[in-house]
Amino acid sequence: MPGSRLYVGNLSYSVTADQLKDLFGQYGEVVNVNVIEGKGFGFVEMASGDQATSAKEALNGTDYNGRTMRVDEARPPKARDDRGGGGGGRRGGGPGRRF
Repeated sequence: MPGSRLYVGNLSYSVTADQLKDLFGQYGEVVNVNVIEGKGFGFVEMASGDQATSAKEALNGTDYNGRTMRVDEARPPKARDDRGGGGGGRRGGGPGRRF
């Protein structure tokens, strides 16, 4: 696994970044943890791809806080399309409006 960033899904909404750091820290150095509040998932970045692989193999499919955790390599963010914002609406008029 070339990447060191892991997606961690199906988490209890009460799981904290510190809890994930402790859990994943058993498999190597945790560089960064980001839990998306109220969504049940987060991201853990390990110091190396080997450490990320070890953590993934050990933790994927295991029970954590009553839920079966899903651990996989995080996909890179999609490139943003710089086409600008949406168009405006029609400027209203009416029978009595003059330009």
